[in-house]
Amino acid sequence: MTIFVGLDWGGSSHAVCVVDAAGKVLDHFVVAHDRDGLADLVARLRRHGPPGETPIAIERPSGLLVDALVDAGFVVTPVHPNVVKACRPRYRAVAAKSDPGDAYILADILRTDGHRLTPLKPQSDAIKALRVLVRGRDDLVATRLVLANQLRALLESFWPGAAGLFADIASPIALAFLQRYPTPESASRLGEKRMAAFLAQNQYCGRRSVADVLGRLRAAPATVAAEAEADAKGELVRAIAVTLESLVAQIGKLSSRIEHAVAELPEGKIVMSFPRAGKICAAQITAELGDVRDRFQSQEHLAAEAGVAPVTYQSGKSRAVTWRWACNKRLRAALTCFADNSRHASPWAAKVYHDARKRGCRHPHAVRILARAWLRILWRAWQDGTSYDPNKHPAASLLLTTG
Repeated sequence: MTIFVGLDWGGSSHAVCVVDAAGKVLDHFVVAHDRDGLADLVARLRRHGPPGETPIAIERPSGLLVDALVDAGFVVTPVHPNVVKACRPRYRAVAAKSDPGDAYILADILRTDGHRLTPLKPQSDAIKALRVLVRGRDDLVATRLVLANQLRALLESFWPGAAGLFADIASPIALAFLQRYPTPESASRLGEKRMAAFLAQNQYCGRRSVADVLGRLRAAPATVAAEAEADAKGELVRAIAVTLESLVAQIGKLSSRIEHAVAELPEGKIVMSFPRAGKICAAQITAELGDVRDRFQSQEHLAAEAGVAPVTYQSGKSRAVTWRWACNKRLRAALTCFADNSRHASPWAAKVYHDARKRGCRHPHAVRILARAWLRILWRAWQDGTSYDPNKHPAASLLLTTG
C-alpha cells in the first residue's frame, strides 16, 4: 500500500502523520526528540512499509532528525516552510497553526505534489565536514567583525588615537598594543625608544617611521574621561583585545584546515582551477555545491539557488525585475566574491564586468552579472568533473587570441 508521511519537527517533540494514496489518515502520533523517541519513530514507520518505499516530507533539509531518517533508509523530501504556509488555506478557513495539522499538510503535499519535489540525497562525509568548517569559520569571521567594531567604538569614546594607530584594529600588532596600553594614562610615558622596541618585537611592517606612529597617537584628541571611567574602559578594552586575539588565532587554524581539506576534494580542485578562486573562497563554493551532481536540475536552477539570477514579476503590461531574496546567501556571497576577484585575472571576466558598468549597472549588480556568467561555466565543469581551461572557453580564448 502506498503511504505518505508528514513530519513537523520541533525542539522537544515531533508530530507525525501517515496518510494513504486517497489522503486518509492511517496514523497520527508524537515522538520525543531523544534517543528513545527517534528509535520509536523509525520502528512505527517501518510497520507501514519498507523504508525505501516510505517517502517523508519535512520542513528542513538537515539536522539530527533528518540524519536519523536517512540513515534508516527512508526517502526524505524537504519542503520549504513557505510552501506549507501557502497551503494552509486549502485545509482551514482561519490562519490557525498546529503541529499535528502541519504534519498532515506535509503528508498531503507529498501525496499531491510529490512529483514536483526532489528527495534529499545526502552529501559525502568529506563535504559535510568541509561545510561545517567553512560555515563555522564564516560565523567566527562575522563575530570578529562585531568585536572589532565594538572595540573601535569604545576607543573612539575615550582614546581615538589608539583606534587609528594601525590600519586594522584586529591585527595582531594592534591587539598587542591595546593589551599593553589599554588607556591614555598607560601610554603617557611611551617614547620613541619604547615604541621602536614594541614595533620590532611585534614585527611591524615599517610602513611609517617610529616618530610618525608616535605622532599619530599624540595628535589625536585628548580624553576627557575621569580616572575611574578611563580605567573601567581600559579594562574592557583589554578584555575585548584578549578575546579578539584568541578568535583571530582560531580563525587562522580553521583556515589552514579548510585549505588542506578543499585541496583534497575533486570538487574543490575543479573550483580552484578558476582564476582567482583561491582556497577559502573555493572551499565556500564547494561546501555549498556539494558532490551530488543531480541536486540541481539545470544551471538556471543553480543560479536561482545561488541568488545571482533576478526574479521577474510580469502580469499584463506590468513587468518588474527585482533582487532575489530567497536563496542560499552563503553561496551567493562566495560566488560574488570569486567573480569580483576573477576580473583582475581574466580578460573575459573584466570585459563582462566593464560592459555591465557601461550599461549603467552599479558595482554590486555588475559583479552579480559576472557571477551569473561564471556560473554557466562552473556548472558545466562541475557536471563533467573537469577543470577550467580558458582555451576551451570560446569567449575567453577569443580575447586571448585577439589581445
